[in-house]
Formats: sequence, C-alpha cells, structure tokens
Amino acid sequence: MKTELLTSNDIKRAGELLRAGEVVAFPTETVYGLGADATNETAVKKVFTAKGRPADNPLIMTIADEKQLDEFVLISQAARQLMTAFWPGSLTIILPIKPKKVAMIVTGGLQTVAFRLPDNDVARVVIRDAGVPIVGPSANTSGKPSPTTAQHVWHDMNGKIAAIVDDGPTQIGVESTVIDMSANVPTILRPGAVTQQQLQDVLGVTVIDATSTTSVASDVTPKAPGMKYRHYAPDKKVVMFDRLDAIDLMHSLQTHDVVMAQDTTIEVMQLSLEQSWSLGETLETATEQLFAGLRFYDDEAQVATIYVEKMSPIGIGKAFNNRLAKAAGNQEFNL
Repeated sequence: MKTELLTSNDIKRAGELLRAGEVVAFPTETVYGLGADATNETAVKKVFTAKGRPADNPLIMTIADEKQLDEFVLISQAARQLMTAFWPGSLTIILPIKPKKVAMIVTGGLQTVAFRLPDNDVARVVIRDAGVPIVGPSANTSGKPSPTTAQHVWHDMNGKIAAIVDDGPTQIGVESTVIDMSANVPTILRPGAVTQQQLQDVLGVTVIDATSTTSVASDVTPKAPGMKYRHYAPDKKVVMFDRLDAIDLMHSLQTHDVVMAQDTTIEVMQLSLEQSWSLGETLETATEQLFAGLRFYDDEAQVATIYVEKMSPIGIGKAFNNRLAKAAGNQEFNL
C-alpha cells in the first residue's frame, strides 16, 4: 500500500478515504491518532492490523461535536458537565453503550465505550467531512512510544495505512486523561492534562484516581488503552531517575548512555549536547518532549541505555511519570 502524506489543505481527501473504509492518521492536540470509520467493522479491523494491537484492547471513538454521541451512548448529567467544561480538549469519557449501537470490536467486548472531542481544528474538520465518528488510537506500532509528529507516524505506518494528515507537532505530547463515567464513582483510568482536581471541581464529588503502572490481569479486558499491555516503550533500555540522584548518575554513566532531563539537571550533570535531550524547563515542555526523545534515541544504533528524569507528581507531571514508568518497566536508577 502506498501511504499518502496530506496537509491541512487536503482534508477532503482524508474524509474521502475514511468514507471508503481506509485508515488515515490525523493530528490532535495530544498525539497523532489512527482514524477509521467506527461504524465499519472492516475498517476498524485494519486499525488493529496496522498497529499490531491486541483485539481485547478497546479503542477510543473520536467525534467532531457532541451531537454525534446521542446515537451510541447513554449520557448522564455529570458526563454532560464534563463535556461542557473540557471539550474540545484532552479528556476521554467512558460511557455505557446503547444496545447494538457499537461494534464489539471497538469496545473490546465491553458494554462501555470511550469518546473524545479533540481540541484540534484539522481533526474536527476531518471527522465532520467523514460524516461518522472515527476510532482514534495513537498512530504508532502497539506498545511503542506514541507519535507527536507526522514523521513519527510515517516511521511506524508507512505502507500500512492509506494516508497521514500532517499538521505539525502536537502541543501536549501525551494521550488524554481517561475518566470512567459508567462506574458508580467517577474514576480516572489514565492520567493526562486534565487533572483529578479539575474533574472534582467541575463534578463537585470525589473522583477516584485508579491509575497505576501495574497491568490488569491477563484474563481481564481493560476499559481503557494503556491499562493491560506494554505501552510507550522503545526497544532500548529505559531507566528512570530522580533529580536528587543526578550527580550519582553522572558518575555512573557509560559511553553509550544518554540522558533526557530538564535543562537545570543537564547543567548540573555537565552533559554534552550529544549525550542529552532537553525536556525544557517546565512540566508542560517535559511532557511535550518525552515521546519525541524516546523515539529519537531508539533509532540511534550506538545508544545503550536511556536515562529519563522523573517529574514532580503534580498536574500533568503525573501523566509524564505514568508514561515514563511504563516505558521503563518501572526500572529506576540505584547506585
């Protein structure tokens, strides 16, 4: 298959391909997504094939406006509150499906489905032009770091999908927060830019944070992506480290080790440009750069181990640490 590289000027072509049952990668504010007509089982199967994704790993359905929801799911007043507050944006909401309205291949066999309305103009225009909700998992090989540029998608998907819509680098850099609104108590299943405190402020009730680096049992279908299978991991060894251990790490580095850290830590460790990847100076820049750095070093043949600085577990820093822990398999630097 020849993969077309499209720009925002080629949106009609993207919609045409989606309506024809093809798979098209599209931009969002978080990471690039892999789109296919969510109402077309044959098209959805192509997504699983392109990603090498397990069949019991549910897909997120992506919409252009809230009106597209009503046909598929039951929406509580609390869920409506979250949509009003955070959509368009990086919040994915899990809702109970209406009978026989969503294919089981999308839900992983569950009676719930996750929806998101992205804060990206190109994405919403593509979906409107397609005329249907689309599935939208990250546009990477399953288990590998998520793509934050069209070039990352091309690396993983060239020849496997019909087209890639290039809208430049994403702004946030990690996938959306996932909240389960089908449970008795609202529950976060994946951390992202929308925080637990923000959700509680809108809902006026306690929101449980059930996120963990621990996978669910092998015989259990996860409600959200990233809960069960290996995620975000390059082939190279990844090790987390705390800023307080930076000096000890500096003295332990081997010739082919590299470090991803914030600028002040890189200065403290006296690292060269060749041995370091800047995560900037804020939690936001660190999160934006995480997957890009992991992908870059994974393609560098001489690199042995990638050491990545953990962030303060506040705000989006919690999402950063969640993705990093999964990429590192929970391995931490110890003297």
